[in-house]
Amino acid sequence: MKDLQKRVIFGAIALAIFVPIMWIGGVFSQLAVGFLAVIAVTELLKMRGIAPTSVEGVLSMFGALVLTLPLENYLPFLPVGGNYAAFAIIVFFVLGATVVQFGQYTFDDAVYPIASSVYVGMGFHALILAQMDSRAKLFFALLLVWITDSGAYLLGRQFGRHPLAPRVSPNKTVEGFLGGVLSAVIFAGIYMLIFPEVKAGYHYLIMLLLVAIFSAFAQYGDLVESALKRHYGVKDSGRVIPGHGGILDRFDSLIFVFPIMHFFGLF
Repeated sequence: MKDLQKRVIFGAIALAIFVPIMWIGGVFSQLAVGFLAVIAVTELLKMRGIAPTSVEGVLSMFGALVLTLPLENYLPFLPVGGNYAAFAIIVFFVLGATVVQFGQYTFDDAVYPIASSVYVGMGFHALILAQMDSRAKLFFALLLVWITDSGAYLLGRQFGRHPLAPRVSPNKTVEGFLGGVLSAVIFAGIYMLIFPEVKAGYHYLIMLLLVAIFSAFAQYGDLVESALKRHYGVKDSGRVIPGHGGILDRFDSLIFVFPIMHFFGLF
């Protein structure tokens, strides 16, 4: 009971901080998202035993920040999509270690910090794009993920019988997965009646189908992070939020959902 109370209390505190920052928007909000991305990368680095203060650790964190922030808004000389050009330079520096430390630092070693930056940076960058578009779309995405998570947990706990991915996450079930999708679709159906602009030109029924896909991606993102943690033998990605784990534990689903929503032109 104490664990549940701690989870609820600190979860509420985290939301009380996060939601207003997202609502305010602007440069301060973007920098806050960049800070979250940096923390998430440090969590990934620590899973593999890489010190965040090492050269590759610092480059990895900087890479995530570069991918997350809309750099062309701050540095006018950069082209559209300047994030990727800047990130490429960082990648070259990381790969350069395979020459400087030849025989001790291999291409395989360099891939992990690079992939960590991409995994985190692309997801948080899409979050900022949604925020820059409109609050209605931003909170549509956020609520969709949170309701998917809650629906999957509650309905899975009540009706779950068939394991979804037992080797990765033994407690997740097919019924919970479907419950999460159903919960997201019902929520989206109501939300789109209140804020029709989130459909971004799609027909109402087509948008509900897309929401089902987004919900599935949210749960897939959660499974990917579970696979990472199981592989590296850690329970939580970090200890930033008591009772909830690390930043990656809280944003693993969002990291997958925002880019796929951007892919379909919602923002």
